[in-house]
This record gives sequence, structure tokens and C-alpha cells, in this order.
Amino acid sequence: MDFKPVEKSNYTLSITFKSDMAKVKSAFFCQNCGYETPKWLGKCPSCSEWNTFVEELIQKQVPQVVAFSRSKESAQPQALGQIDQKEHPRIALNDSELNRVLGGGLVPGSLILFGGEPGIGKSTLLLQLAVSTQGLKVLYVSGEESDQQIKMRAERIGIQNEDCFILTETNVQNIFKQAEQTQPNLLVIDSIQTIYSSHIESSPGSISQVREATAQLLRFAKQSNVPVFLIGHITKEGSLAGPKVLEHMVDAVLQFEGDRNHVYRLLRSIKNRFGSTNELGIYEMLGSGLRQVENPSEILITNTDNSLSGISIAATLEGMRPMMIEVQALVSTAAYGTPQRSSTGFDSKRLNMLLAVMEKRCGFKLGAKDVFLNIAGGIKVDDPAIDLAVVAAVLSSNADMPVSNNISLCAEVGLSGEVRPVNRIDQRIHEAEKLGFEKIILSKYNKGIAQKDYKIELVPCGTIVEVVKALFA
Repeated sequence: MDFKPVEKSNYTLSITFKSDMAKVKSAFFCQNCGYETPKWLGKCPSCSEWNTFVEELIQKQVPQVVAFSRSKESAQPQALGQIDQKEHPRIALNDSELNRVLGGGLVPGSLILFGGEPGIGKSTLLLQLAVSTQGLKVLYVSGEESDQQIKMRAERIGIQNEDCFILTETNVQNIFKQAEQTQPNLLVIDSIQTIYSSHIESSPGSISQVREATAQLLRFAKQSNVPVFLIGHITKEGSLAGPKVLEHMVDAVLQFEGDRNHVYRLLRSIKNRFGSTNELGIYEMLGSGLRQVENPSEILITNTDNSLSGISIAATLEGMRPMMIEVQALVSTAAYGTPQRSSTGFDSKRLNMLLAVMEKRCGFKLGAKDVFLNIAGGIKVDDPAIDLAVVAAVLSSNADMPVSNNISLCAEVGLSGEVRPVNRIDQRIHEAEKLGFEKIILSKYNKGIAQKDYKIELVPCGTIVEVVKALFA
């Protein structure tokens, strides 16, 4: 029999009890990719992994949540031109870095997956967001910590908010009932691997449980217009745990990166239906929580009075944000005859290509030497505009001649040794000028760049040989 849902101001929860006896069924799921098969297999035909299939019950006779709806009528197809377009302004959060990564704020009704390594600060960041955003009623659901543990973390952050409600629950049906009573403006789930649905006979964190719980949370977000944050675990390979379909179901996937031995954390957008996927947010881990880093160029450049060899400054872009980063290189004679090539934060294959260009086109003998490259600050850069700074740092360490602290570089290096232009060069020049650099070396093939428009001195070059003369003359 069916019970009529109780009408609420924002959304309703409809629960259906099935009276017919449902046959219990089971299937085998790949714990790596979510592939389903009626029988056990040694090797997964989808992801080619061995011994990953686990049997799970997929049906059980219990009350189950089947719908969230505002009316009793079922959805009807509409012509595209007849659909009323409603304006849903983004929710401005009290976190400028998170607002930037999301594309300008939180979209109502969006489902956002938040991943990262254990201990990196995922729960701290979202709890800090929940207690610091005034005027936003937040329901923080935790399946990993108790109320007292969350209270201790909130006191360490040092911010109190009466609109933040804590719920320690793992059953998704009970979460929806509490959400119906609380009427939150934001729902945080910590974490999706601990949430389970009653009508799936398998342990929390399994493929079927993660998929079903996410599907119900997706319906809740879309029909109640309440944004939902899901905290997700990652595997030892660094990918998000659970089926790959989990990333397809959500509206945005945010990755929290960084080394736990360093104080800086990077927030990247891997997928975003409402904004760019190239944005980057930077945080500093302190004893009182995560601090937003408004000007990353100041923390990525070493403040030293001594000129050291093997160091150059590159003007790069992360999304729409220009940054000045420090490139460090060390060149030494190979001790055992076979030279080593090692890079941190930079593509090692591209480093090998640049070394080959310097030896073939410019005559620098680097084939018998060890080359180590590091991007300061622990960030990873894939911008081709950093090529010229890598070349300058390697040549500086090889000759043991320092590059001036007042010079920055911004250009791509081609296979013939030419210095190629990069996009949005004006933003890079303005960032270097703002930080007090006196010169910037760039490609002479950039169009629309005039010296009269900038206070910083522009040094256009066409080849690596010209760059060497400009740096070490």
C-alpha cells in the first residue's frame, strides 16, 4: 500500500512499501570499474584487472525511497522552446578560492564530489566552509566521526555558527528524513563510502552501495534544489574510489592535492558542468585550519638576497590566474656513466626533449651529465610557457652562473631551438610587473605587444642562443 507524502515548504519525501515478495538476486561486481556479470570471472573484461569480482545481493524486501517530488503528477515531455528558464543565482561562499574553482560560486541543486588523500584536509575544508558562511543553513552528515570529534575540530578552527547542524548517520533514508525536517540550504556528506541504502544487501563502500546512494542523493539535489557536497576516498593509484560512473553522475569533481609534509594544498577542478576545469585554488594548512592564499606568486618564489645558480622565474597561468613560479635545476657529472633525468612537478619526457634541443641546436654538452629539475612549492605545471625558464635554469646550473632575480621568462621552446609565443601574454607581463620584476624575456613573435604599454622592460628573443646572450652577457 502507498502512503501519501507529507507536504513541506520546499520538497517532499515519498516512501513506498512493496507488499509483494521480491526474489533475492545476486550479481558479481568488479571492485575496480563496476562491471556487472551474473557469474564470477577471473579477469574483468572491462578494465582487465584480475581477481576483482565480488558477489553482492542486489535486491531486498524493505521500505525504500523511490522519489522526491513537488507534486503528485509525473514528469511530462516538453518542447525545448516552451521550457521556462528560471534564473538561479549562484550561492556566494565565504571562500574565494573555492568560489573561483567552482566557476563563481555554488550552483543550487548541484552535486559535487570532493576527493583527496587521507589526512589532506577534505573534512577540515568543508567543515570550515559550513561554519564560516553566514546566512547559509548547512546539514553536515558524518559517517566517520562522532559529534564530539567534529565539535573539537570546529573549536580548533575557532568559528561558531548556529546555522550549522551536525548529523552522525550512515543510512541514506534517515538522512533524507532529517533533511526534510531541517530544510538545509547545503548538504555535506562525509563520506559517500560510508553511506548505505537499506534495499541493497551489501556492505557500505561497495560498488552497488556507492552507486545507489549517489543516485538517490542526485535525485534529492535536483528536485529539492539543495546543493550537495560528497567527500570521496581515493585508491592507492590516486583515482577516486568506487565505480567510474560516480564521476559521470556528479556535476563537478574537485581534487584536493598536496604533500602532507608541506603546508600548501592545491584544489583543482577535474570536471565542472558550470565552469572551467582549469582553475586552481591554493590553501595553506595552519593549526587553526586552512588559510586562503590570495597571491600565490609570493609563496612560490624564494625570498633570498643571494643569487644562486640553477634558479629561474617563469610566468605561467593556472586557469585564468597568472602566477610567477620558481624553477630549480641541478646539473652535475654522471657518477656511474649513465646520466639520470629526474623532474618534480614537470613532465619528464618534455624535460628530455628540451635537453635534446639544447645539445643538438645550441651545442651544450649535457648528454653525460645528471639533470634534476624541481618546481618550487610542490605544484605541478603543464603550461608550455615554462619551457624557457627550464632551459635557463639548466644552463645556469651547468655554467654555475646565476640568473638575475629581476628577470622572468615566458615562452615555449620548439624542436628547432626557436622561442615560440604563448597565449594571454599580456596577463603574464602584468603579473611580472606587479611583483617588481625589471625584465621579462619572451618570444619576439608575440603580436600586439608594445613596450610603451608596460613599465617592465620587454626582451624579445627568437632563439635559445639569443636568450643565453640576454641572460649571461
